[in-house]
Amino acid sequence: MRAQDHALIGTAKEIPINSATPVYTFSPIVLPFPDRLKNLEVKVTFPSTGTALPIVIISHGQGQSNHLNSLEGYTPLAEFWAAHGFIVVQPSHLSGKYYSLDAPKGQEYHWQDRSQDIIRVLDSLDAIEAAVPALAGRLDKKQIAIAGHSLGAWTAAIALGAKNISPFDGVVTSLGDSRIKAGVVLTGTGKAGDNLSEMGRRMVPFYGPDYDEMHTPALIVCGDEDVSPHFTPRGADWHADPYFLSPGPKDLLWIKGAKHGLGGVSGWDAKETEDEGPQRLAAVQRLTTAYLRSALYPGDGAWEEAVKALALHAELGSVESKK
Repeated sequence: MRAQDHALIGTAKEIPINSATPVYTFSPIVLPFPDRLKNLEVKVTFPSTGTALPIVIISHGQGQSNHLNSLEGYTPLAEFWAAHGFIVVQPSHLSGKYYSLDAPKGQEYHWQDRSQDIIRVLDSLDAIEAAVPALAGRLDKKQIAIAGHSLGAWTAAIALGAKNISPFDGVVTSLGDSRIKAGVVLTGTGKAGDNLSEMGRRMVPFYGPDYDEMHTPALIVCGDEDVSPHFTPRGADWHADPYFLSPGPKDLLWIKGAKHGLGGVSGWDAKETEDEGPQRLAAVQRLTTAYLRSALYPGDGAWEEAVKALALHAELGSVESKK
């Protein structure tokens, strides 16, 4: 974390946030995974002080970079969340260029393996704690959230209870996990079928989302300029489908002027970020932190305070909610 806010943070500084703590990063931790093509590597970022710390697992996106689609990405979120009171765990999924592995037909982007990675992390929290001496006795293993961006948003949605119904044979994949108490879905994926472009159907032929049973509370974060013609003929509203198609409680955060990168969540000055901006990124950092604190720290009013502050700054975005 930095000792002060970026000089170009703008009005995002009006979104209240608790005091930051210096952070540590420990990687790689290698978790044995005999049924996987590779063992599972994870990175942990955590505050230098504090106990009973909730856990946030980040599922990275795909993107075009050589390194950010792995545990090396999403530092702008991982460090910020850790500095404000969370233990952040980042697995490297098999879909990233770090491995550059071909995926079997029907398993494009190793999408089911991604979900299994999340379950393996949950099953291995004791091993992760034991691997990092500075973490001993500091995890609250009953307060866990999942976050994901882009392709990782679909991985997060599955962990939160969404199902995939195969367009080929109707096979239902359900890998939700009740140990996860909340989620942050960043630029999620919407309806399939005619809602996908021809290229989109070629890219994700397995994709058949069903959000009816995504009951776990979640914050859905969308950019109001996130238009993805390679994926869908619809506009930015397609990315908000996980909010509208799932049961409450859910919150929908629109980030003003944001495209798929949400200001730069995947990495500092990343070439693939089309909407790089310290103010936009700071708004995402602060608002997601506030949501996670209220979701995982019982009695914390950070989210309510942040939403009230955002209402005074329409240039940053807006929030709607459903119970």
